[in-house]
Amino acid sequence: MLKSLVLAGALALAPLAAAQAQSAGPSDPQIAHIAYTAGQLDIEAADQALAKTTNAEVRAFAETMKRDHTAVNEQALALVGRLKVTPEANPTSTALTQSAAAERQRLAGLSGMAFDKAYIDNEVAYHRTVNEALRGTLIPSADNAELKALLERGLALFEQHQAHAEQLARHVH
Repeated sequence: MLKSLVLAGALALAPLAAAQAQSAGPSDPQIAHIAYTAGQLDIEAADQALAKTTNAEVRAFAETMKRDHTAVNEQALALVGRLKVTPEANPTSTALTQSAAAERQRLAGLSGMAFDKAYIDNEVAYHRTVNEALRGTLIPSADNAELKALLERGLALFEQHQAHAEQLARHVH
């Protein structure tokens, strides 16, 4: 199952890789939209977990995801507002949204330990995929120094999220 989640995440970011191969990478407005979308989708996943889980560790993790991704998205909105940049929808942000909607629907049909395990496994795969995109494409492609710095701070935080999710995945059975 985890393998299929990783594959789904990789497929969601495939348009990003294709765009990079054809040009220097996504533009700053596209990067801003991808990053904001990825954060918003994890907030929505956290909301779903908070509504469904009774596991204290999973609940605490979801609360952390919601808090941290909300804070980063607020910083991103402030930055694009200050720079007068309009985030631009693109195939990658659209694919992320579609993939996350399918995953939320799948998780909606689960409960108890099955939900907790699937949610945490998805968080591991999602953070791994997003972190790889940040490291390999989004940060190197960002032209604006402030955007690049925000993405780098986000990556450091999201790597912690990935490690936390991986640790939790070993304990949620």
